[in-house]
Amino acid sequence: MCNNGGFTEIPIREFSPFIEYLSLSKNNISRIMTESFMEFKHLRKLSLDGNNITRIERFAFKGLSKLRELSIQQTSLSKLERFSFSGLQNVTAILLSHNRIKLIEESSFAGSSNIRIILLDHNPIHVIHSKAFANLRHVEYLILPSGIRSIQPDAFNGLDSVGLIKLPFMDLEFLEPYTFRGLNQVHLLSIQESDLGVIRSKVFKGLTSVGSLNIINNKIDYVQELKITRENKIKILRLLGNHLLQSPAPGTVEIQVSENFTVVGNHFPCNCQIHSVLEGPLGNGTSYNFLLKNYCISPLELNGKAIIEMNLDNVAKCANTHNVNSWDATVSMGCKHFVKLYACSLLLIILMFY
Repeated sequence: MCNNGGFTEIPIREFSPFIEYLSLSKNNISRIMTESFMEFKHLRKLSLDGNNITRIERFAFKGLSKLRELSIQQTSLSKLERFSFSGLQNVTAILLSHNRIKLIEESSFAGSSNIRIILLDHNPIHVIHSKAFANLRHVEYLILPSGIRSIQPDAFNGLDSVGLIKLPFMDLEFLEPYTFRGLNQVHLLSIQESDLGVIRSKVFKGLTSVGSLNIINNKIDYVQELKITRENKIKILRLLGNHLLQSPAPGTVEIQVSENFTVVGNHFPCNCQIHSVLEGPLGNGTSYNFLLKNYCISPLELNGKAIIEMNLDNVAKCANTHNVNSWDATVSMGCKHFVKLYACSLLLIILMFY
């Protein structure tokens, strides 16, 4: 226990090479060099919390074949470099909460296939890059922070046999094609309490063998495509409490799960688009349960009311729902750019006169 010791680097000569537990918390260590702990081959638990760590170099923990738990929390670490956590063959938990991590590079955890728990909550991670978690196996919990703004295609590619992946409080413009490609054997994948923007086509293409896929309490601007096929091998799909600003066009939703599909507590536009929802997979053949347990988000006079309370006979079908939705989504995105351009032009005029 060498906490608050004033160390600025790993004090290799200070300890026996047979040490099994080492805590260097609240020191002034700023950098973990390659093979920094090679002398401590019997180390089982290592804590570096509360240091001023800004960089962990490649293979920094190489040689720690008996290490079970690694904690690096409340530091200044802003990036996980490629192979920085590689070679940790028997580590079961890596705790990285409450740091300043913004970027996880590809293959940061390569060669550390037995990690059970990775905690990344309370980090300002804005982008999950492709193959950030490649080569991980048998992860029980992968907890990601809130505030993610972009998930690149293949972000979870190579991640296999996972208990829980939790994606909460994201602020996305798009949910990109092939986001979950290469992700296999997941007990629970939960996408929740987020602004998902536009769900593009082939988002779940290449995702296979999922016990439960939960899409809960999200705001969805537009669904370009939502297809869950037999190839995905998803047992349970839950769509709960989501707010859809536009309804999916006919033919854009396909749901094939092996056990249970639940659509409860969601809010849909109760205009001409509602007919395509009721006649499609989401409406489950206009079942009474769907009408009773899902709600209207618009028009204003129906907001918050169960769909069963609206008079469907008085609402005509859209002439071409697909074109309406596509046009609305395009206009919506175009308006955002127009507002930005207008604001910049107005500011320029004010500055000129000033």
